Amino acid sequence: MVMPSLRRTRRTVLPFAVLSVTALFPHLALACASCGCTLSSDWDNLGISNSSGLKLDLRYDYLNQNQLRSGTSTISPSAASQISNNGNAQEVEKYTRNDYLTLGLDYSFNPSWGVDLQVPYIFRSHSTLGTASDGTTPGDGGGQYDSKTSSLGDVKIIGRYQGFTPQHNLGVMFGLKLPTGAHDDTAASSDPTAPDPVAIDRGLQPGTGTTDGILGVYYMDSLNKNWDYFGQALVQKALNSSDHYRPGDGVNLNVGLRYMGNAYVMPQIQLNVRHVEHDDGANADTISTGGTLAYLSPGVTVPLGKKVSLYSFVQVPVYQNVNGVQLAPRYTATMGARYSF
Repeated sequence: MVMPSLRRTRRTVLPFAVLSVTALFPHLALACASCGCTLSSDWDNLGISNSSGLKLDLRYDYLNQNQLRSGTSTISPSAASQISNNGNAQEVEKYTRNDYLTLGLDYSFNPSWGVDLQVPYIFRSHSTLGTASDGTTPGDGGGQYDSKTSSLGDVKIIGRYQGFTPQHNLGVMFGLKLPTGAHDDTAASSDPTAPDPVAIDRGLQPGTGTTDGILGVYYMDSLNKNWDYFGQALVQKALNSSDHYRPGDGVNLNVGLRYMGNAYVMPQIQLNVRHVEHDDGANADTISTGGTLAYLSPGVTVPLGKKVSLYSFVQVPVYQNVNGVQLAPRYTATMGARYSF
């Protein structure tokens, strides 16, 4: 984190965020739209600036999807059980809790070029009443199961160029999401008619199995001596399919405002908007995936010196419009620490 006394000689710009959920968040449970938005933990995150060198970021994200939604409204489990999903009974899910621990390594070669590596580790638990449920109890033959995942997710590597202006405050991002996370994990069935382990739904797997292309643009500037702002647009698109599954294309738009008039506490607020298309393929849920959502995300960064800073954010949904029936969080929480070598 740049101290206020130095900020005019060391311009900073928005890094590629971890999250998203979701975009840097791994693919989440049957609801890549309702899982949460791209969040920039701070646009000094990972130290993208005019200086060269290595930066490290360790981040924890909490996301508990425990609210059933359809369209722009909440829906009861009993009402969800009556909905047709492409001619079949709608699966009624109970919850999906996601805990992410992400290691970020960022290296600036010079003021114009840099690269960022994000390595997520996923802890996920999920429970469903299945497709034969009445919304309260599971039904025989409904395919219900409980799952737990604890493994590496999909790694992302993002390059950037920010040499368009003398201030280095306008840049582009380009990179890949790699298929490093497993996409064939199994879980314990809670269906007495099919007691053997079953394959976890593709939207719940640690990885998508696909290689995705990532392309974005960002801009950062100052309103005055105390206030900074940024804007970012980002697209992520699967370049292939894997075992009859392809995740939906996603678009993220982020804007933020930060107060720099205090050397000890730096508050900021962001608006994060995400749109995702339906997943596709024979092994995908092509009905209850995708949608559009917006989150308001207040946060704070606390510098502990010239090299170390801590940060924390809360994301609160202000608009959620999901396709089909999906689990969505009431809020998400993020905390982390960064170190400049």
